[in-house]
Amino acid sequence: MNENLAALLYALADERGPAPAIMDRRGRTLSFAGLAREARRVATVLAEGGVRAGDRALVLVPMSTDLYVTLAALWTIGAVPTVVDPSAGRAYVRRCLQRAAPRALIGIPKAHLLRLLVPEVRAVPLRFRVGGVVPGAADLRARPRGPLVTPAVLPGEHPALVTFTSGSTGQPKVAVRTHTFLREQHRVLARHLDLRAGRTDLVTLQVVALMSLASGAAILLPDSALGRPARLDARAVLRQLARTPARMVAGSPALLDTLARAALARAAPLPFERVYVGGGPVFPRTLEALQRAAPLAQLVSVYGSTEVEPIAHQAWADVTAEDLARTQAGGGLLAGRPVPELRVALLPPQDGPFGYASEAALLAATCAPGEVGEIVVSGAHVLPGYLYGEGDADTKWRDPATGRVWHRTGDAGTLDGADRLWLLGRVGARVTDARGTLYPFAVEAAAMTHPRVRRAALLGAEGRRVLCVEWDGAPDAHLPSALAWAQLDEVRAVAQIPVDARHNAKVDYAQLRVTATR
Repeated sequence: MNENLAALLYALADERGPAPAIMDRRGRTLSFAGLAREARRVATVLAEGGVRAGDRALVLVPMSTDLYVTLAALWTIGAVPTVVDPSAGRAYVRRCLQRAAPRALIGIPKAHLLRLLVPEVRAVPLRFRVGGVVPGAADLRARPRGPLVTPAVLPGEHPALVTFTSGSTGQPKVAVRTHTFLREQHRVLARHLDLRAGRTDLVTLQVVALMSLASGAAILLPDSALGRPARLDARAVLRQLARTPARMVAGSPALLDTLARAALARAAPLPFERVYVGGGPVFPRTLEALQRAAPLAQLVSVYGSTEVEPIAHQAWADVTAEDLARTQAGGGLLAGRPVPELRVALLPPQDGPFGYASEAALLAATCAPGEVGEIVVSGAHVLPGYLYGEGDADTKWRDPATGRVWHRTGDAGTLDGADRLWLLGRVGARVTDARGTLYPFAVEAAAMTHPRVRRAALLGAEGRRVLCVEWDGAPDAHLPSALAWAQLDEVRAVAQIPVDARHNAKVDYAQLRVTATR
């Protein structure tokens, strides 16, 4: 049986043919049949250029029709798309490529400038350009010299996608997803995100876009650069939605918050029926703004990670006043019930590798409801390990009897009486002192209920509990008393709290520690 993901695309081309698959920011539409034709053409150009099955190909193409044609083409010949975020910095890109060692480079002309700046990019032997003129790079839009290739027949364990995660250490770990893994992830996401054929989905997350396409939906690519979600060109996207109303959107909190507030300012209701928010902590204020901007939509916050998506989800309509009061009192962020495809356990937080001798011992150590523990998960859509095993010792525990893998998320949380997961932030960011242990989301989520707190982050500094606050307007001297239960030593106003480049949602505590103490 052919487990190649490209086989899904070609089956959809047969089933849905002229139906729209991709609608780009310029209003151009590519059908499922057209996507299949383009994928085979590009696959043939790549094969004629020396790309072979199993080769890793560094893909430096922004979210566009060209990106999804490129991914489908690489899968067609059994090559492995390798995706790294250049905005994370040159040093990070170098470390990623030193580990992944791609054999081909596919990029827009601007991306090829990295060959001048990054030795590891310059060392990639096979080079292809998407548009423009780039010396030393073959044109991916050229006509093939020979007949079109046929899709490779691949086993399920064949690598399908390489991405990178920094984890809590800042060192990139190489995540290799197989064709079977992505098929399973599609099955789970299709169920929990209600992905369906024939609907138009506004997509801002690359993996969700793939899953929408695999479900037969048409994906609408936003009329905006997505490198910095908080800087979304919301007006352009609103004009686009007026022309092509999408019924579903999935995106980061920063991006969707920006879109919602622009829609409210222009009194232009968003057309969505379903809104999925993930990629970082989802605070109630973002969901409140989204619900006002999209009054007919069902809003769902999704909790997951590079290694496992999704872990849990929570419908905003089911969040009660008591839940919001719990957040305000230090209970953290409600993530919802874990998806049934996973086994989820909370284990006593520890900084080193797990030392459990058996799965029975691991499960026996599980925290009681209400106790804080590290969230660990096991299931078919959990990444079993990293390339070369780098990072496995700290993030994976393998049952010696069955081989079953449990993934350590590095996140602290609790389970309530309704088996709902509450997030308390990174285990490594907890503050422990003579007064006990304080978890970041307990304080940050509570602070974020204040209307003038734009962002908040908890630091432990020489035995002191310091809450850094990025204010929207004048600081409020009453905030410390509202958070008296946290026994803070200082609430410190800062100009900006650093966040991750990818989603603009996760606090960079290491960088904050440097900037906040200057």
